[in-house]
Amino acid sequence: MNAYPQPKELTRAAHPLAGVIDHTLLRAEATLADIDRLCAEARTHGFASVCVNGVWVRRCAEQLAGTPVAVCAVVGFPLGASAPEVKTFEARRALADGAREIDMVIAIGALIGGHDAFVEAEIAAVRGVCCAGSARLKVILETCLLDDAQKVRACRLAVSAGADFVKTSTGFSSGGATVEDVALMRATSGPTMGVKAAGGVRTASGAYALLAAGANRLGASASVAIVSGEHTPDGGY
Repeated sequence: MNAYPQPKELTRAAHPLAGVIDHTLLRAEATLADIDRLCAEARTHGFASVCVNGVWVRRCAEQLAGTPVAVCAVVGFPLGASAPEVKTFEARRALADGAREIDMVIAIGALIGGHDAFVEAEIAAVRGVCCAGSARLKVILETCLLDDAQKVRACRLAVSAGADFVKTSTGFSSGGATVEDVALMRATSGPTMGVKAAGGVRTASGAYALLAAGANRLGASASVAIVSGEHTPDGGY
């Protein structure tokens, strides 16, 4: 593990990794039965949250009521190409349905094109919704599409806009979390901001490497396998 602040949820989990994992199911073909299974697994293992698409938030909130497992909803997912007003609406609806964490994809093209003020403003707008709902905001950079200078700019914009976390990836693009990107994000965002590594996290050894690099939250669909020591094939979130 690393010296960066760990979430309080870590102390409630039998496995030392469980409390820093957002147990994730974002596939288009996910069914109600899949979502209920996700929530049951989160309760059993003590994961930090379940991370789902907005349509499932209310169901997850019902399934996890009375437990310490949070519900996390994605916004502007997976391309980040929605209008800022759409992202704020998505976030507001998700919070009304019971989400307590929002994972928002930035306007990636705007960042690459140098429109930093636009990117910061949309993060700040979603942050305002999250503040009103006492929710955490994680900002997804999609690092595989950015060079290092762009990653640094994105982190600084997220910090300036008041986000709680910066996050590497959606898991739906051409690459996921790397130790190098996490280290860069930690160095840029400072010692107190959250850093979430997501995309391709499939083993305990890989998870620990990302934590050592500076992450203090992980996103994974292979969460049960990770805490059970099972092998999972490449592919997926």
